[in-house]
Amino acid sequence: MKSTLRRALSIAALAVVPIVAFAPVAAAVPTTVNFDCQGSTPVGAQYFTLQQGAEVTAPATVAPGGALTIVIDPAPNTIPSSVNGYTVKRVHTMALKVPIPANSTYVSATLSGGSNVGATNISVANGVATITASGPIAGGSTFELPTVTANLTAAASGTIETKLYGTSYSVPGLTFTAVVGSFFGDMNVPTKCYPNPNPVITTTTIA
Repeated sequence: MKSTLRRALSIAALAVVPIVAFAPVAAAVPTTVNFDCQGSTPVGAQYFTLQQGAEVTAPATVAPGGALTIVIDPAPNTIPSSVNGYTVKRVHTMALKVPIPANSTYVSATLSGGSNVGATNISVANGVATITASGPIAGGSTFELPTVTANLTAAASGTIETKLYGTSYSVPGLTFTAVVGSFFGDMNVPTKCYPNPNPVITTTTIA
């Protein structure tokens, strides 16, 4: 009887091995996003570019109606010390937008980590998650935005794609106010940026 039970347990264990070995796992995808930016100054618009690296983790597949978690972990970055000849003294009121992917439903999200960005918060409205950082962040200093962990529910079919928000200066995905020095004294420069290009970073297949 013991031998039969032992044999049955061994067969069951062997049957589980292929399932574990071939189960889809979440893969971290490194990416660098290029932002085209426009700062509004009293002497006219100023144009420049910024880059932000990140690792984004998402499962390869999810069952219809199943739960999935997407993690966006921004890399450390540096505020420019000058832009177009203007000295950047500090940056504040930063907001980064991430759309809730199609074929998914938002459940919850949390922020963790981050450094030198002041108070942070995440809110979701109209299908877009907005991560805010109060600052101030001094020009020339290093900062790190917090890691975003988003919990979603998959739809019945299709794919779930992770990408950033924004298509133009009028529909920005990143905004902040820069305080810059000039001959006229310190100026507040509201800045709007959008990812260009804006590639799909991760894809999860509902199956």
